[in-house]
Amino acid sequence: MKNKFRQHIEKTTSLTDEEFDFVFSHFKRKQIDKKQCIIKKGKPVENVYWVLKGLMKASYLDLNGKQHIIQFAMEDWWITDYQAFINKEKATIDVSCLETSEVLVLSFSDREKMCSESQKMANFFRIKSNASNAALQKRVLTLLSSNSEERYNELLSEHPKLLQRVPKHLIASYLGLSRETLSRLSVKKRIDVKI
Repeated sequence: MKNKFRQHIEKTTSLTDEEFDFVFSHFKRKQIDKKQCIIKKGKPVENVYWVLKGLMKASYLDLNGKQHIIQFAMEDWWITDYQAFINKEKATIDVSCLETSEVLVLSFSDREKMCSESQKMANFFRIKSNASNAALQKRVLTLLSSNSEERYNELLSEHPKLLQRVPKHLIASYLGLSRETLSRLSVKKRIDVKI
């Protein structure tokens, strides 16, 4: 587990053994049961989570009771309500487990302490934040400008494992599609692959 986390960090910045031990000392390992909610709308958000094993989702429930999937997080991904975490506000979304998950938990105060004492980790989180912002912009633009088939094909191309692990109604919500449209697209894709 420590090796996997170190590999994740070292995709961005290299650490000595001593530096990694310092970084790792700020994290807590936690197992979270399937369907358990770790961030609840209206509650304070104190932690960010790195997924070691499992699958999580961030979602928003609108005034009509419709669930909108904002993000999935599987192995090697980070998740939280970033707006609430960074600004010390109450959560506007829920984060829950789609599978029993094992995560490393980092509190806001520990993250700030770590970054103030380690330029490498401050740089790591800056790079991660920039990548996250770019991915979010791409997702919004895709939702605004792409048709349903293009959105489905992009998800299939970039994250094929998600389609195998996530229930179809949640994939449909993430793509802004009806369940029927998603079923039609997945059938069409299977036919295209066979031809």
